[in-house]
Amino acid sequence: MRRLGSVQRKVPCVFVTEVKEEPSTKREHQAFKVLATDTVSHKALDADIHSATPTEKVDGTCCYVTTYKGQPYLWARLDRKPNKLAEKRFKHFLHSKQNSKGWVPVEKNNKQYCWHSSVVDYELELALVLRHHPDDPGLLEISAAPLSGLLEQTLELIGTNINGNPYGLGSKKHPLHLLIPHGAFQIRNLPTLKHSELLSWFEGCREGKIEGIVWHCNDGCLIKVHRHHLGLCWPIPDTYMNSKPVIINMNLYKYDYAFDTKSLFNHFLKIDNQKFGKLKDIILDV
Repeated sequence: MRRLGSVQRKVPCVFVTEVKEEPSTKREHQAFKVLATDTVSHKALDADIHSATPTEKVDGTCCYVTTYKGQPYLWARLDRKPNKLAEKRFKHFLHSKQNSKGWVPVEKNNKQYCWHSSVVDYELELALVLRHHPDDPGLLEISAAPLSGLLEQTLELIGTNINGNPYGLGSKKHPLHLLIPHGAFQIRNLPTLKHSELLSWFEGCREGKIEGIVWHCNDGCLIKVHRHHLGLCWPIPDTYMNSKPVIINMNLYKYDYAFDTKSLFNHFLKIDNQKFGKLKDIILDV
């Protein structure tokens, strides 16, 4: 399977959008909504949207894996005005910078990005990743994946302290965070690209209990639709991601290494090879 595109800039909507002057359900204190019309956008048509690969849009914060200090590193999205130190890093390491949006490397002891750093171990060059089990598409798998295998990819960090935790992971006392490669959850049997049919799919289909869809086009272009574009609510009580069983497969026996007792890697080792009914059922024994 070809590697799907990476998120490096704002992704446009598959439909032409219009602004409606009523309070947004997506952003607090926003006095307007951005809603999809029935018309497919020129950008989507130019990117040959009808032959694109549809995937689940995951609700988290965007990350990027690239080289830093001579090794694979996790980078965090910077969506604020950078301070002088961050600006200095920008000049040296940033691959792209638009409207003060870019990437900063996630240092091990940086408190601002502590949830990012909890899912990586730079000594072993590993990351805690959630995706489908390679032998069973109906089963999710949490594994310790080599960062080198994620180089130049973007991922979504989800978990207890990210975006209000729409997937119900962990708890305030025992937070749990994971990385999901963009494009990891492909959507099968999506209806035709019509506003009414997509609306029905989101409302009435089990697979439609997701935040949105991101189409990965053959030219590398990404196109999306969010539930809010269709006037639907998010977050929702029972997400599709929480409808599947999940297995822990750390596979760390080849490493002669003692993890910090407080690290997520150590907690997952304690429940290695265990299977849970859904992500919400994972409780870390701290």
